[in-house]
Amino acid sequence: MTFRPRTLMAVAVAMSLGLVACTEAEQDEVQAETNEAAAETGAVASEVGNDLQAGAAQAGEVIESGAMKAAQAVEEGAGDLADRLETNQAEAAAEGRPGAVDPATDTRQ
Repeated sequence: MTFRPRTLMAVAVAMSLGLVACTEAEQDEVQAETNEAAAETGAVASEVGNDLQAGAAQAGEVIESGAMKAAQAVEEGAGDLADRLETNQAEAAAEGRPGAVDPATDTRQ
């Protein structure tokens, strides 16, 4: 069987056009799937971001609560220490020890 160059050329052009058309259809399908996957990825990323934000806020509250309790404990401890020191100074001033400060008058012995 002999093929003429024009026939071969026509077959080649027809196959190329078919290939291009098929490729464009596939590209459109792939593009649609890519767009759908991107939308799903964006939704999942948004949900994860919201979960992370909520978790971070909760962790911040826990840290803040712990810091507040620590500050209250330090304040209470400092108050107790100040009361003991004041009592010691009052006793030392009453005994007339040199250098003692009477808390009632704030005068040094």
